[in-house]
Amino acid sequence: MPVYDYRCNQCGRRVALFYKTYKDYDEATHTCPNCGSTDLTRLISRVAIARPSRNYENMSSDEMLSVLEGGNPREVGEMMRQLGQDEEGLGDTYKEVTERLLKGESPEKIEQELGPALEADAGGDMGGIGDDL
Repeated sequence: MPVYDYRCNQCGRRVALFYKTYKDYDEATHTCPNCGSTDLTRLISRVAIARPSRNYENMSSDEMLSVLEGGNPREVGEMMRQLGQDEEGLGDTYKEVTERLLKGESPEKIEQELGPALEADAGGDMGGIGDDL
């Protein structure tokens, strides 16, 4: 449903007007719901376009390695989230690392701060989470 933002030149309020179709918008008299004025200025608002998400579960090991080597922490975090969502017993450290990567934190910083916990969860032989990045 199209939404149009306006500023009322009479009362100064920002208003959002909703129309079911573009035809309805074209035929409407745009009126401020607060004061009833038709003296409105159209505001241009930010547009968000959703990117299609990747399905990491169907990737080959070479494709996953490419994600790790790509160096984008959010993409690595998303891959970890998808691959670990149905797994039980991954532990709180795995979840914390995943969330921090999704927020864009660098693997090196996470490893520095969680090093002992990472090694404990991996049975002492984790290697660096940022080694391949």
